[in-house]
This record gives sequence, C-alpha cells and structure tokens, in this order.
Amino acid sequence: MNRALLAHTWRAQRLKLVIVCVGLAIWSALLPIVYGTFGQTFRSIIDSGLIPKQLMQFGGGDIFSLSGAMALGAIHPISLILNSIFAAGFATSSVAGERQRGTLEVLLARPLSRRTVYVTLLVAVLGFIAVAVIASVVGSTIGAAIGGVASELVPARLPFFWLNAVLLFGAIAAVGLAASVSFDRLTPAIGLTVGFTVVSYFLEVLGTLWPDAQGLQRYSVFHYFDAKQVLEGNVVVGNFVILAIVAAVAIGWALVEFPRRDLAAPS
Repeated sequence: MNRALLAHTWRAQRLKLVIVCVGLAIWSALLPIVYGTFGQTFRSIIDSGLIPKQLMQFGGGDIFSLSGAMALGAIHPISLILNSIFAAGFATSSVAGERQRGTLEVLLARPLSRRTVYVTLLVAVLGFIAVAVIASVVGSTIGAAIGGVASELVPARLPFFWLNAVLLFGAIAAVGLAASVSFDRLTPAIGLTVGFTVVSYFLEVLGTLWPDAQGLQRYSVFHYFDAKQVLEGNVVVGNFVILAIVAAVAIGWALVEFPRRDLAAPS
C-alpha cells in the first residue's frame, strides 16, 4: 500500500463520500421513524391476514420491528445505489477507467508495483464503504430516537451489523476491482460488476417473494447479509465467512491477473 496514493485518492473522492454519507444517513433514519409511527398498525394488518406477510417483506427486511426496518433500509434499492457509487462505480473505474482515458500509464510510471497500486485502491474503496456504512448506522440510530423506539436498539449489536454490511459491499467492490484490472475499457468492467450485483439482488428478492425459489438465494451474496437476525442477536458466523471468501477469491484473481497483463499503448 502506498500512503501518498491513498491520501490522493481520499482527497479526490471526499466530496462524493460526504454526499453519499449524508444521503445514506437520511435514508437510514427514515424507516425507523416510519416503524415508530406506523409499525403497530402495519403489524395489525398483517396479523389480520388481509395481506400475505411475504408481500410486506423485502430481501429479509420488513417494517414490523426496528431490526426489520433497519434491515429493509440497508437492503433497499436506494441504499444499494448509494453504496454502489463506491462498491461498483469507484472500484470498476479505478483501473479500467484510467486505462480507457489513457492515464493508467502515468500512474504505473511511478516507482510502484502493480500489486501496490491494486492494494492501495482496495484499501481506499474498503475505507469508503466502511465510512458509508457508519453513516447508515448513525442515521438509523437517530431515526430510532426520533421515532421513539430507541429502547429496542441494542448498541452492542451494531458493530456486527456494520461488519456484515462492510463485508457485503466489500465483496461487491472486490469483484468490481477484479473486473477493472481485467479489461481495457470501463464498459465491460462495470457491466460485469453491475450484472453480478443485480442478479444476486434479484435471486434474493425472488426467494423472499416466491417460496419455491428459496433455493436460489444461496447463490446471492445478499443472502448472507442477514441484518435483521444480526440486530436481534442471532449472528451466523458462516454468513460473514462466505462473504469474506467471495471477496478473497476476487482479490486473489486481481493480484494474479493485474501484474501479468500486457498493457499496450491506448488506442
């Protein structure tokens, strides 16, 4: 890892990071407030049997409890898009984007090995994700306080929620970086990363809404982000390990592929 390159990357991305953090904090505060205000009403409707419970759930989150509301906020498309600005956008553009613009050669002209450049970019994107998830946790905590349901929140469980989310988006970022070092153009790199993310997301949601498709959820990285169970004190270590393995495989690929690539002059 190169500290100068890392510092430069953080400076270049700090405004974007602030915007993402503010957006995530506001969004994450919203659903606990909704739960605190209307949660009991929603629960009464579901208990009455008027609406199937599956239709009121979304990727493992719901609005019937504080843990469910926080899980829903973390897995909702709005949160996914905001987190993907770094997990998919920055990760894929960090090498393939530089290559497409013809500026990668300038970066690699420094007395740095390709592995050093890659590890520095990996540390940077994981740092961005970690800070963004902290913003989500802070927003959820503030929302729970505003909604009058802060007593249902167990502070000791929040670090596990944070770690589970960092591992999820870190795995996506690792796939994005692996794609980025594998292509000379941004389009295939971001296409592969977004495709991986969207298909994983679809399989998880499909299994939630359609019981017969639950077997497909095991092939989704989102299936191993079990925020509701974590916030209720049921931490499944295997979920953390599987996300770490996905990230490790992508990192291993990148560490092998990037140094041996023949980077010709840009066309």
